[in-house]
This record gives sequence, structure tokens and C-alpha cells, in this order.
Amino acid sequence: GPQLVESGGGSVQAGDSLRLSCAISGPTSSRYCMGWFRHAPGKERVWVAKIDDVGNKIYADSVKGRFTLSKDNDKNTLDLQMNNLKYEDTAKYFCATGECRTLGFSPEDYWGQGTQVTVSS
Repeated sequence: GPQLVESGGGSVQAGDSLRLSCAISGPTSSRYCMGWFRHAPGKERVWVAKIDDVGNKIYADSVKGRFTLSKDNDKNTLDLQMNNLKYEDTAKYFCATGECRTLGFSPEDYWGQGTQVTVSS
């Protein structure tokens, strides 16, 4: 299956911006969705944003208006531009790909190793 590698995390102040990137290599499917998830300590992993197989982008309410997905099919990357970061955005961020209907919840999804984002208030 595909391999996913995230980069771009770091420690910032509230109100700052970060851009995460997910590089995808290896065999994948044009049917697959891709997305970003985050996992904060003591909380469940949650969905942040995803793009479907026809390019539709949807965002969790908590990040709508602040985070933007961009997919580069030539470079095989999925970036997440994060603006106006808040303390509650602190988490480890993961990139995933898989069947759209079950993305993030299927054992057949593919995941990267994650990148840490820490926002201080």
C-alpha cells in the first residue's frame, strides 16, 4: 500500500500559522479520500479535514475558516495550512488515506507517523 510521511509540525504561539505536508508514495487508489486527523493527549483521535476522490474538501467545525487543504497531484502531497492557531489545536497530526466512507476508522486505512503541533497561549 501507500506510504505517508508528514512534516511541518513545530511549536508556535497562539495566532501563528503552520503548514503541514503529507508526502504520499507507493500504490494508491483514485477512489481513496485523504485527510488529516489529530490526537491530543487524553483525548480520542479526531478528524480535522479531508478531500474526497473528486476534490471536494470538508473541514471539522473546530477548524473551519482557519485551516485549508491543498492537494498537489503532481507532487503527491496533501498540505494543511493552519492559520490563527489556538491552544486547543495542540496535538499530534496524522495524514491518512483510504476508502472515503470509512476514512480514519477502518483497519485498512494507511497512516503516516504523525507530526507534533504545539501551540502556547
